[in-house]
Amino acid sequence: MEKRILIGGSGGQGILFMGKVIASAAMLDGKNVTWFPSYGAEMRCGTANCAVVISDEPIGSPVFSSADILVVFTEASLQKFTPRLNKDGYLLYDSSLITHDSSIHNGAIGINVTALARELGNTKAANMIMLGAAAAITGLLAKEDLFSAIESDMSECMLKALSINKRAILKGYEIVENQENSYFRHRVCT
Repeated sequence: MEKRILIGGSGGQGILFMGKVIASAAMLDGKNVTWFPSYGAEMRCGTANCAVVISDEPIGSPVFSSADILVVFTEASLQKFTPRLNKDGYLLYDSSLITHDSSIHNGAIGINVTALARELGNTKAANMIMLGAAAAITGLLAKEDLFSAIESDMSECMLKALSINKRAILKGYEIVENQENSYFRHRVCT
C-alpha cells in the first residue's frame, strides 16, 4: 500500500502542520513516510503546500506527479493541484472558502471547516477538523495515532493548542460519520 497526499493552501492555515501530523501518525502506525513541505517566501498569507507519502514499503522519493488524496484550503490551490489528482482519488476542500464546481472532479467533498472551527472558538483549528474528516473518509489513519502525533509536539505553542486540536479532530470525524448536510457540502459519486 502506498498513498500520496497533497495539501495546499496559504501560509497561516496550518498546511505544513497538518502534513507533519499525518506523517507522524503514519510513523506511529509503523509505516514508511516522507513529508515534503513547500512555502512561499512571505509565509503567512503566501502559498503553502506539502506532500506526504505513506507506504508499507521503502519510499523512493518524496516527490510525486499524481496524488491519491488532495486537500485544499484555497481556490488557487484547487486550481493548481486538481490536475495532479488521480481519477479515483479523494478531493477534500474547505467549502467555507472555496466555491467548487463539481465537474472539476467526481467524488469531491466540501466540508465547511472554517465555519466549524469558528464555532469551536478558533479558526486556526480548521486544518485539524479537515484532518479528522480526511482520516474518517479514507480510513488511512487511526484517531489514536493522530492524537499521539499532536501530543508528541512539545513546543509551547502546540501545548497551548492541544485541547482545541483534539476537539477539532473529533469534530472532523463526527461531521463525516453523521454527514451533517449543513457542513458536508458536496459529494458526487460515480
